[in-house]
Parts: sequence; C-alpha cells; structure tokens
Amino acid sequence: MQLQMYSEKWALDTPFVISREKTTCQEVLVVEATDGQFTGFGESSPTARYGESIRSVMSQFAAVQKRLKDDPQLVLTPQSLQTLLRPGAARNAIDCALWDLISKQQNKPVWQQFGMTEPQPVDTVFTISLGRPQDMAFAAKKAQGHEVLKLKFGGVGDVERIAAIRDALPDQRLIIDANEAWKPSDVEVFLDVMHEHNVEMVEQPLPAGQDALLASIEHPMTICADESCHTSRDLDGLVGKYDMVNIKLDKTGGITEAMQLLQKAKEMNFEVMVGCMVGTSLAMAPGLLIAQHTKYVDLDGPLLMGRDRDNALKYKEGLVYPSHQGLWG
Repeated sequence: MQLQMYSEKWALDTPFVISREKTTCQEVLVVEATDGQFTGFGESSPTARYGESIRSVMSQFAAVQKRLKDDPQLVLTPQSLQTLLRPGAARNAIDCALWDLISKQQNKPVWQQFGMTEPQPVDTVFTISLGRPQDMAFAAKKAQGHEVLKLKFGGVGDVERIAAIRDALPDQRLIIDANEAWKPSDVEVFLDVMHEHNVEMVEQPLPAGQDALLASIEHPMTICADESCHTSRDLDGLVGKYDMVNIKLDKTGGITEAMQLLQKAKEMNFEVMVGCMVGTSLAMAPGLLIAQHTKYVDLDGPLLMGRDRDNALKYKEGLVYPSHQGLWG
C-alpha cells in the first residue's frame, strides 16, 4: 500500500468568524491510500488551537511513511495507526483514507464494517459567524429553513447578540458556541440570559483546562464540551462539568476513535453531538456515521464554502444526505 498527502485551498462563500479567528480561505489536507487497484481518500483541517498546522501535520505524515519504509513487517491498518500517531488531523486523514480503501477492497460500506444500520439523512445545524448583533440577526433570518441555528458568540456583547437574534426569530431553535470566550465571572449570568431566551445548549463557555467552575454551578440548559473533549480518555474528567460532548474527527484522529468515544459517552450518559472543522464533503462524510446517534449534527462545513467537491454530499432543506460511492465509504 502507498500513501500520499497533499494540500488544497478552498475559498469560503463569506468570512467565517469565531471568537479567536477569522477565515476566508480554508486549507485542507487530503490523504490517498492505494493498493494499486483501489484508492481510499481522507480529509482533515489542521487548526492552530490544537497546536497543528499544515506543516506539522505533513511532518507527522512523513514520519509514518518513514516508519513503514524502515519496518517492512509493519502492516498499516486503522487499528495499528492508533499507536503510530497521536489524535489529530494527521491521523484523521489517514484513518479515514484507510477505511475508505477497505470498503472498496471488500465492496462493503464502512457503516457495515462497524456493524451499523444504513445511514439516513439527518438535520444539520447552520452556523452563524460572530459579528455585531444586528449583523448576526440579519444572517440568522436569512438562514431560516434550518431546524437549528448555531450562533458563534465571543463574550463581550453576547447579551445584546442573543436579544437581537431572538427578536428577529422568536421561535427558532438556537444553540450557542462560545469557543472558550466567556469569563468565569460572567458564566452564571450569561447562562441565565441564554436560558431566558430559550437557548437549548451552550458549547464550551470556558477555556479547556479552566472549566472546573462548571461543576459547581447550575446548568439551566445543556452545556457541551468541545475543546475540552478530544478522545474517550477525556470523558472521566468531564463528569459533573458537562452534559454533552462534541465529537469531531480532527480531534479524535479519525472515525476509529470517534466510534469509541461515541460508545463510551453513551455508556457514561453524556449526550452527544457531532461537529466539524470547515472543510469539504469528503471531511463530512465519515461524520455522518456518528450523526446517526447524536442529538445535534453540526456538519455544515460545505455550506460555508464557495464550492464543494464534484461528488459532494447533498444538502437540501436543512438535511444532509449520506454519501454515495463516488465520495467516501
């Protein structure tokens, strides 16, 4: 089997803004795994928040190639990959490419490989970038038609943002992603305000590693761990702080660990959502397997882009449909 990794740049339809950054063009990494007859594909999006970059991920990929070259007896599988690379974007792209290759070799979809029932279309949230209250309210109103809107908040001004958006959309289901931007002194007040405006869930209000406070305050709505939860090993430390975890393949390092995180989270009575970095349909397709078992689905990455892949996922009336054979899995 041969592996190669290369980067691609995809322009966004409009700038994507969260509390710590603004993006107008997303650079992704694609891995191809081929046996000479079949080729599997995987995509990842490195993020500086997790100490990763295009360069660092390519370096990790090169280390795997060298390891395979130095040890001819080593067989690269999704299982052996778990010990070769730490969780992150490099492992994600390789892991997904391996599963895609296996599905083609065996003529058996990945969902069957995991013993799942055939995936069905699911509602995906649509994300509204961080901005001025009136701008976010306008963008939210334009996005009507999605069952749930996800609002990117940033701390200062969030009370005004939710008031403006709720005034524009009194009956819209809303969830919020604070991206670690709230101050400990503001958390209880902000949670109460969001509860008063019928917000269903708040994602990662405090910075990861500085979220112990959440265990000592009331949760008027669901609180979800994103930056605080990467793999199944993180779950024990989240008990009492969070009610839900956000599974993203660029955090877990692929669908292999994502499935383990899903299973353990369910066993520990955490609610689950599946999320994504900004990316193309190739990055979203594996997440659709997780999406079959989650309360919230946040796989709207391609909707934020100016264009998508030729064999793209189908998005229609707020739903995202499972991938077909030409894309992945």
